[in-house]
Amino acid sequence: MSLIPSKMIPLGTVAPDFILPDVISQEDLSLSDIRGKNATVIMFLCNHCPYVQHLSAGIVALSYEYMKKDVSFAGISANDVSDYPQDGPEMMRIIAQEKDYSFCYLYDETQDVARAYGASCTPDFFIFDGDLKLSYHGQFDRSRPENNLPVTGESFRAALDALIAGEEVPQKQLPSIGCSIKWKS
Repeated sequence: MSLIPSKMIPLGTVAPDFILPDVISQEDLSLSDIRGKNATVIMFLCNHCPYVQHLSAGIVALSYEYMKKDVSFAGISANDVSDYPQDGPEMMRIIAQEKDYSFCYLYDETQDVARAYGASCTPDFFIFDGDLKLSYHGQFDRSRPENNLPVTGESFRAALDALIAGEEVPQKQLPSIGCSIKWKS
C-alpha cells in the first residue's frame, strides 16, 4: 500500500464533465445527471483501500444527511482492475449494496476522469458549488485507521454547511490521505 496525500488543485476549478457507467443502476451517468443544487461531491474511492474502508460508514451517513439538503454525491473507482480485481464493477456493485451506498458508484475504466480531476489517492474528495466550481478538496476529517480518532466528517461538514448557507468555504484545506490510485501501466 502506497500512502500519499491528494494533490491540491486551485479552488474555483470547474468540474470536468464525464459520462461513466454506474455499477448500481447499470446506466451511464454524466456530471449533469448527478449535479446537486447546492453542491456536488465527487469522491474517488475503491473497495480494497483501508482508508476508504475506515471512512465508508461515515461517508454513507453523511451522504444520506446532506442529500436532503440538495447536495449530490458520486463515488468513482478508477483503479487498474487487472492488478486489483476486487475494485472492478461486479465487486463495486456488491460493496455498494453491502454498505448501503446512497450515491451512484461509477467505474472509470480508462482512468481519464481520475486524470481530469487530478485525483491521486483513495479516498480523494472534491466538493463543487452549485455552479460546479471547486470549493473544497481535502480530507473527510482527521480520522485515520491508525490514529483512533472518531470518524466525524468535520472537515467535509464545515465545507458543505458553508456552501448551503451561502458563505465562503474555509480556504485552509488539508489534503486527503490514502492509498495511491492504481494506474494502468
